[in-house]
Amino acid sequence: MQVKVPSIPIEDVPTHPDFRALDALNVAIDLRYASSNNFVGHPVYDGLDCRYLRRDAAAALQQSATWLAQHRPGYRLLVLDALRPQRVQERLWAELAGTPLSLYLAEPTRGSIHSFGMAVDVTLLDPLGHEVHMGTGFDEMTRASHPEYEAELLAQGLLTAQHLTERGWLRAAMRHGGFHVLPTEWWHFDFGDKAEVRAGMPRVL
Repeated sequence: MQVKVPSIPIEDVPTHPDFRALDALNVAIDLRYASSNNFVGHPVYDGLDCRYLRRDAAAALQQSATWLAQHRPGYRLLVLDALRPQRVQERLWAELAGTPLSLYLAEPTRGSIHSFGMAVDVTLLDPLGHEVHMGTGFDEMTRASHPEYEAELLAQGLLTAQHLTERGWLRAAMRHGGFHVLPTEWWHFDFGDKAEVRAGMPRVL
C-alpha cells in the first residue's frame, strides 16, 4: 500500500528546510506567471512567492549556472518559472481546458513536476543582459518550440543554425547539472525521475 505524502502550502515554503530561494543562486530571475508577460496574458501567481526550488534541484541549477559561466563567459541563465503551486496549475488547466494549449500542461491530478519544486523553465541572457533568441518565445506552443522537431525545422528554414546553437548551449548547461530536457518545450527542464518525484515527494499547494 502506497503511503500518502503530505503536501506543503506555498505559504510555508520560505521557511521549509527542503526548499532554497532562487535569489541565493547565480541566476537571473523573471517569473513570467507573476506578470502579464505570459501566454495567458495576465498574472496567475496572485502575489504568491514562487522563487524557490527543492534544495537538490536548486543545487543542480547552481551547477548549471557555474558551468555556463566557465564555458561561455558573460552568458547567464534566466529563470522564467520554477516552483508552480498546485492551485496555480489547477487555475491554468481550468482556463485552457478544451483548447489545444491544454496539451502543454500536466493534468492537475497527475501533477506538474513544477508543483514539486523539481522543474524549471529557463533561457539564456547574453553579455549585454538581453534575452537570447531561441527561435520562439517562452511558452510559444508551436512545433518550433519542440526540440524533437529541430532538425526538420532547420531544413525547412523555420529555425536557423544560430537558434539551434543557442538551444544547444542551454541544454549543455542544464544537462551538466543533471536536468532532463522536455521534448516539447526547449525551455523546460526536469530534475530527477518523474515517477519517483510524483510518488515520493510532497506537492506544494
